[in-house]
Amino acid sequence: MIRRRSAPWIHRWSRPLLGGIATLGVINTAYLTYLRWFGEAVCPTQTCAVLASRYATIFEQPLSLWGFLAYLGMAILALAPLLASGENQKSLRSSLEEKTWLLLFVGATGMLLFSGYLMYIMFTEFMFGGQNLGWAGLCPFCLFSAICALAMFVLVMLGREWDDRGLLVMLGSITGIATLVTSLAVYAPQPVAEGQYAITNGAEKPFFYLSDSAGEAEKELARHLKQSGAMLYTAYTCPHCCEQKQLFGIEALPDLPNTECNPTGKDPQTELCQKELQAAAVQTKQEPGFPTWKINGKYLFGVQKLEELANLSGYQGDRNFKNQFKACKPA
Repeated sequence: MIRRRSAPWIHRWSRPLLGGIATLGVINTAYLTYLRWFGEAVCPTQTCAVLASRYATIFEQPLSLWGFLAYLGMAILALAPLLASGENQKSLRSSLEEKTWLLLFVGATGMLLFSGYLMYIMFTEFMFGGQNLGWAGLCPFCLFSAICALAMFVLVMLGREWDDRGLLVMLGSITGIATLVTSLAVYAPQPVAEGQYAITNGAEKPFFYLSDSAGEAEKELARHLKQSGAMLYTAYTCPHCCEQKQLFGIEALPDLPNTECNPTGKDPQTELCQKELQAAAVQTKQEPGFPTWKINGKYLFGVQKLEELANLSGYQGDRNFKNQFKACKPA
């Protein structure tokens, strides 16, 4: 009697492991999506650079949402055949396994290449390149997602015997070209449209666009804040700083008292910002973040309603503020 050789452990456990890693990716991206949609209107000091950049948005939706859908799809593909576990479902399970392995390969390859592209952007543009933020430019959520994508690809390659390697080379090549072309097309720089105002770094590179115009009340409040000695501390990489400026409107910005705190921003005053943020942390007993307001010696973190700014600063003018909260468009 010929004894049948048992399958390697990696073949037996590849699908549960794939499903587990994909589930971790689902949790990671779901959390990021929640933060993007419902998070506080304040950026912790020197962060938000990656998650608020144009690379974190595709088709006006958070990149994490698309990542969530991709990880969810991988989890379903990995675990669905395991649900067919009965004796009378062996043929169904075998069929599902055969059909889903190629889809898992295509999905894992595309996610690995796209994650690799984003890691290249993070290291060359945010950490050690244009923005040169060092470790402050590291996005741990993005790094974790890239590790998950790499682990899934390795498991797909080792999780079964691939008889037709030529087919894998062909599918991998097609997937790689499609991923590269799509990535370059999605992240191609967009010119400033008419009626928009660009928030830029010190090299005049746009990061966010404002589109709302200012009414007379907004312009009058901005002038009053400047005359009363109020100050707004911001960083060009902070989306909530842009949202605060959006509430005032484009025409009010020249009169809005604003200090740039990012060292790679336009006319930064880093030492002053550090001093003020430290004082704000002592006064509020909170971690400092952007935007930070200083009005009559009182510090406030986060996006503030114009009505609240008017009350705190003793503004007595027109309060017919027309602008409502609107997220800024990443460049």
